[in-house]
Amino acid sequence: MQSSKPQHIGIVGCSAEGAALCYRTICTEGAGLLGPHAHPEVSLHTPSLAEYTACLASGDWSGVGDLMLASADKLAKIGADFLICPDNTIHGAFAQVASRSPLPWLHIAEVVAEAADTRGFRRLGLTGTRWLVDSDVYPDALTARGLAYERPDTAQREEIDRIIMDDLVYGRFKPEAVAAFQRIVQDLRDRGCDAVVLGCTEIPLILDDSNSPLPTLDSTRLLARAALHRAVQGSVLTRNEGKIRTGA
Repeated sequence: MQSSKPQHIGIVGCSAEGAALCYRTICTEGAGLLGPHAHPEVSLHTPSLAEYTACLASGDWSGVGDLMLASADKLAKIGADFLICPDNTIHGAFAQVASRSPLPWLHIAEVVAEAADTRGFRRLGLTGTRWLVDSDVYPDALTARGLAYERPDTAQREEIDRIIMDDLVYGRFKPEAVAAFQRIVQDLRDRGCDAVVLGCTEIPLILDDSNSPLPTLDSTRLLARAALHRAVQGSVLTRNEGKIRTGA
């Protein structure tokens, strides 16, 4: 029998701006499900971003996974019921993390893929850090639902990565960064995409449906809303030990 109290959401953070947007979304949109000023209990843990970037730069995905698990263990000890990570890039280590995790997780790319399928999109443009765009994180989730995808070209990936790592993670949002993203998304549209995945949790801070040449799939807010739904109803998809299952 389910408790009437929402489940405790644990946020495994990586970069500050994305984690903060995810946290704020959970807290501000919780009222729509739970009443004025209400939201599930939320705990956030993040090590220094430098620890993650050092592992990413050296290709040490085992180290990335260890950092994620260290956060997971701490969140489990303070009572979290399940975990989310509002960072697309480090989901590259998810397979090794899920099998060793003390708690179940929502997978950000699976949440986005479900939303894309529900909205009827069929070919998605991918944006994010170079580690994310080069990876199989989104291709695996999208192809599992019969969805196609396009990656930006090499120069575009480098430009996106530079904007994210040099500006967005520091909370610097420049007009020229918006213009660069708009050009890249327009190119993805010209290549047949019908929507774009904002596959870095900072990108929604400068690009959304109001200024994008394509409809956007905001991974940060989609994950936050999936976590809210999971906390309140316990009925969204979760994955643990490499398998997808429903419920708590």
